[in-house]
Amino acid sequence: MEERIDIYDEDGRPTGRTMARKGSFLHEGEYMLYVLAIIEDASGRILITRRALDKHWAAGWWEVTGGGVMAGETSAAAVVREVREETGLDVSAEPLAPVWRYRNVDLARGDNYIVDIYHFHLHFSPDDVRLQRREAIGCQLATREQIDALAADGVFLHYERLRQALAAEAEGAPAPAPLAAPPAAGA
Repeated sequence: MEERIDIYDEDGRPTGRTMARKGSFLHEGEYMLYVLAIIEDASGRILITRRALDKHWAAGWWEVTGGGVMAGETSAAAVVREVREETGLDVSAEPLAPVWRYRNVDLARGDNYIVDIYHFHLHFSPDDVRLQRREAIGCQLATREQIDALAADGVFLHYERLRQALAAEAEGAPAPAPLAAPPAAGA
């Protein structure tokens, strides 16, 4: 079955339109929605995963868990699904509110998106993590200094945005308001 995405406007409101994710080209004022999950253990280390080597983009790079929001899905539901699929961890009982949101516009490539970043504090060990092998080939619990080093080596995705999210959260910046839910599938 074809994976579909909702199309949002620049303010994060669903337009009521969907499109196939594969091969999508978004025009000015059209955005898709992604989620990222910073998953921190009791020692303050962050779960990072290494992207599969056959990924079209940034193969073998390190990142936090995340992915695209499917048509009919909320940001909160997507982050729960992505974390469960990619790591086997369950964040459904955690507060499901993003700590940071940003927007990217790339009209030349039709790659316009909004990203909700979540920050979860969980009690887990590396033994609890069950990687989705088509997505990731490894994981580790990393300190912020280790993540800084990976970013300095140019092999960590979304680094600057994650750094901004953690800084805003530490400063007590207000969390972004939840985006409106897209129309139910078939509505």
